[in-house]
Amino acid sequence: MFAVLLVCAAPILASYLTYFFIKPEGRTNYGDLLDPRQRPIPVMATTSLDGAPQTLDDFKGKWIMLKVGGSTCDQKCQDMLFAMRQLRTMQGKDADRIERVWLITDKEPLETFMLRVNDGTRFIRAPADVVNKWLPLEQGGKVEEHIYLIDPMGHLMMRFPKDADPAKVKKDLVKVLKASAIG
Repeated sequence: MFAVLLVCAAPILASYLTYFFIKPEGRTNYGDLLDPRQRPIPVMATTSLDGAPQTLDDFKGKWIMLKVGGSTCDQKCQDMLFAMRQLRTMQGKDADRIERVWLITDKEPLETFMLRVNDGTRFIRAPADVVNKWLPLEQGGKVEEHIYLIDPMGHLMMRFPKDADPAKVKKDLVKVLKASAIG
Protein backbone atom coordinates (compact mmCIF):
# COMPACT_ATOMS: atom_id res chain seq x y z
CA MET A 1 0.00 0.00 0.00
CA PHE A 2 2.87 2.35 0.82
CA ALA A 3 4.46 1.60 -2.58
CA VAL A 4 1.22 2.49 -4.41
CA LEU A 5 0.96 5.76 -2.46
CA LEU A 6 4.61 6.57 -3.23
CA VAL A 7 4.15 5.87 -6.95
CA CYS A 8 1.10 8.17 -7.06
CA ALA A 9 2.72 10.96 -5.03
CA ALA A 10 6.14 10.86 -6.73
CA PRO A 11 5.16 12.96 -9.80
CA ILE A 12 3.53 15.61 -7.62
CA LEU A 13 6.56 15.81 -5.31
CA ALA A 14 8.94 15.90 -8.28
CA SER A 15 6.97 18.73 -9.90
CA TYR A 16 7.08 20.82 -6.70
CA LEU A 17 10.80 20.23 -6.29
CA THR A 18 11.46 21.11 -9.90
CA TYR A 19 9.26 24.21 -9.84
CA PHE A 20 10.61 25.70 -6.62
CA PHE A 21 14.23 24.52 -6.50
CA ILE A 22 15.43 23.68 -10.02
CA LYS A 23 14.78 26.74 -12.18
CA PRO A 24 15.43 26.34 -15.91
CA GLU A 25 18.01 28.81 -17.20
CA GLY A 26 18.03 27.93 -20.88
CA ARG A 27 16.71 30.07 -23.69
CA THR A 28 15.98 29.21 -27.26
CA ASN A 29 16.83 32.49 -28.97
CA TYR A 30 20.33 33.32 -30.21
CA GLY A 31 19.90 37.07 -30.57
CA ASP A 32 19.30 39.35 -27.59
CA LEU A 33 15.63 40.19 -27.16
CA LEU A 34 15.06 43.90 -26.71
CA ASP A 35 12.18 45.64 -24.97
CA PRO A 36 10.57 47.80 -27.69
CA ARG A 37 9.15 50.17 -25.06
CA GLN A 38 12.68 51.19 -24.09
CA ARG A 39 13.88 51.67 -27.70
CA PRO A 40 11.10 53.18 -29.86
CA ILE A 41 12.25 54.17 -33.33
CA PRO A 42 13.10 57.88 -33.07
CA VAL A 43 12.02 60.53 -35.50
CA MET A 44 15.02 60.95 -37.80
CA ALA A 45 15.66 63.07 -40.87
CA THR A 46 16.27 60.02 -43.08
CA THR A 47 16.55 60.04 -46.84
CA SER A 48 17.17 57.64 -49.68
CA LEU A 49 20.47 57.87 -51.55
CA ASP A 50 19.00 60.33 -54.02
CA GLY A 51 17.89 62.67 -51.20
CA ALA A 52 14.17 61.87 -51.22
CA PRO A 53 12.60 61.45 -47.77
CA GLN A 54 12.40 57.81 -46.73
CA THR A 55 11.89 56.33 -43.26
CA LEU A 56 11.84 52.93 -41.63
CA ASP A 57 8.05 53.37 -41.34
CA ASP A 58 7.91 52.91 -45.12
CA PHE A 59 8.64 49.22 -44.51
CA LYS A 60 5.98 48.62 -41.84
CA GLY A 61 4.29 45.31 -42.41
CA LYS A 62 7.59 43.55 -43.09
CA TRP A 63 10.40 42.27 -40.89
CA ILE A 64 13.49 44.44 -41.23
CA MET A 65 17.06 43.19 -40.92
CA LEU A 66 18.96 46.38 -40.12
CA LYS A 67 22.65 47.07 -40.57
CA VAL A 68 24.19 50.40 -39.59
CA GLY A 69 27.44 52.00 -40.70
CA GLY A 70 29.24 54.53 -42.81
CA SER A 71 29.35 54.46 -46.59
CA THR A 72 32.89 53.06 -46.64
CA CYS A 73 32.34 49.34 -46.37
CA ASP A 74 35.32 47.20 -45.36
CA GLN A 75 35.42 43.40 -45.59
CA LYS A 76 33.49 42.88 -42.31
CA CYS A 77 30.77 45.21 -43.54
CA GLN A 78 30.57 43.38 -46.87
CA ASP A 79 30.40 40.04 -45.04
CA MET A 80 27.47 41.30 -42.96
CA LEU A 81 25.61 42.50 -46.03
CA PHE A 82 26.28 39.16 -47.74
CA ALA A 83 25.05 37.29 -44.65
CA MET A 84 21.87 39.37 -44.58
CA ARG A 85 21.25 38.60 -48.25
CA GLN A 86 21.80 34.89 -47.70
CA LEU A 87 19.68 34.81 -44.52
CA ARG A 88 16.79 36.35 -46.43
CA THR A 89 17.20 33.88 -49.29
CA MET A 90 17.30 30.93 -46.86
CA GLN A 91 13.77 31.75 -45.71
CA GLY A 92 12.38 30.32 -48.94
CA LYS A 93 8.73 31.24 -49.42
CA ASP A 94 8.93 33.64 -46.45
CA ALA A 95 11.79 35.65 -47.99
CA ASP A 96 9.34 38.30 -49.22
CA ARG A 97 8.37 39.02 -45.61
CA ILE A 98 11.87 40.40 -44.89
CA GLU A 99 13.46 43.67 -46.00
CA ARG A 100 17.19 44.36 -45.74
CA VAL A 101 18.03 47.93 -44.75
CA TRP A 102 21.43 49.59 -44.45
CA LEU A 103 21.31 52.81 -42.43
CA ILE A 104 24.21 54.86 -43.77
CA THR A 105 25.38 57.30 -41.12
CA ASP A 106 27.44 59.72 -43.20
CA LYS A 107 27.06 61.84 -46.33
CA GLU A 108 29.86 60.24 -48.37
CA PRO A 109 28.93 58.71 -51.74
CA LEU A 110 28.42 54.96 -51.89
CA GLU A 111 30.51 52.95 -54.34
CA THR A 112 28.63 51.76 -57.41
CA PHE A 113 30.03 48.29 -56.79
CA MET A 114 28.23 48.18 -53.40
CA LEU A 115 24.95 49.14 -55.02
CA ARG A 116 25.23 46.38 -57.61
CA VAL A 117 26.36 43.65 -55.23
CA ASN A 118 23.64 44.48 -52.70
CA ASP A 119 20.75 44.75 -55.12
CA GLY A 120 17.52 44.56 -53.13
CA THR A 121 19.01 46.13 -50.02
CA ARG A 122 17.36 49.41 -49.07
CA PHE A 123 19.88 52.21 -48.50
CA ILE A 124 18.78 54.97 -46.13
CA ARG A 125 20.90 57.86 -44.88
CA ALA A 126 20.36 58.63 -41.21
CA PRO A 127 22.04 60.99 -38.72
CA ALA A 128 24.75 59.10 -36.82
CA ASP A 129 24.11 60.78 -33.46
CA VAL A 130 20.41 59.80 -33.40
CA VAL A 131 21.13 56.23 -34.54
CA ASN A 132 23.89 55.77 -31.94
CA LYS A 133 21.56 56.94 -29.14
CA TRP A 134 18.74 54.70 -30.32
CA LEU A 135 20.41 51.32 -30.91
CA PRO A 136 21.60 49.29 -27.90
CA LEU A 137 25.16 47.97 -27.81
CA GLU A 138 27.12 45.25 -26.12
CA GLN A 139 29.66 46.51 -23.58
CA GLY A 140 32.41 48.26 -25.55
CA GLY A 141 30.75 47.48 -28.88
CA LYS A 142 29.77 49.56 -31.91
CA VAL A 143 26.48 49.68 -33.79
CA GLU A 144 28.30 48.65 -36.97
CA GLU A 145 29.08 45.24 -35.46
CA HIS A 146 25.48 44.05 -35.10
CA ILE A 147 22.48 43.13 -37.17
CA TYR A 148 19.20 44.32 -35.66
CA LEU A 149 15.70 42.98 -36.26
CA ILE A 150 12.60 45.19 -36.42
CA ASP A 151 9.17 43.56 -36.35
CA PRO A 152 6.35 44.33 -38.83
CA MET A 153 4.76 46.75 -36.36
CA GLY A 154 7.91 48.89 -36.39
CA HIS A 155 9.39 47.83 -33.04
CA LEU A 156 13.08 47.14 -32.51
CA MET A 157 12.98 43.65 -31.02
CA MET A 158 16.29 41.81 -31.41
CA ARG A 159 20.04 42.39 -31.69
CA PHE A 160 22.33 39.68 -32.98
CA PRO A 161 25.83 39.42 -31.48
CA LYS A 162 29.03 40.63 -33.06
CA ASP A 163 30.28 38.13 -35.68
CA ALA A 164 26.97 36.28 -35.46
CA ASP A 165 26.73 32.66 -36.56
CA PRO A 166 24.44 32.70 -39.64
CA ALA A 167 23.02 29.25 -38.85
CA LYS A 168 21.84 30.42 -35.43
CA VAL A 169 20.49 33.69 -36.84
CA LYS A 170 18.55 31.66 -39.41
CA LYS A 171 16.94 29.62 -36.63
CA ASP A 172 15.80 32.81 -34.90
CA LEU A 173 14.37 34.17 -38.15
CA VAL A 174 12.53 30.92 -38.82
CA LYS A 175 11.02 31.05 -35.32
CA VAL A 176 9.82 34.65 -35.54
CA LEU A 177 8.42 34.20 -39.05
CA LYS A 178 6.60 31.03 -38.00
CA ALA A 179 5.19 32.62 -34.84
CA SER A 180 4.14 35.85 -36.57
CA ALA A 181 0.90 36.00 -38.47
CA ILE A 182 1.75 39.47 -39.76
CA GLY A 183 4.56 40.65 -41.96
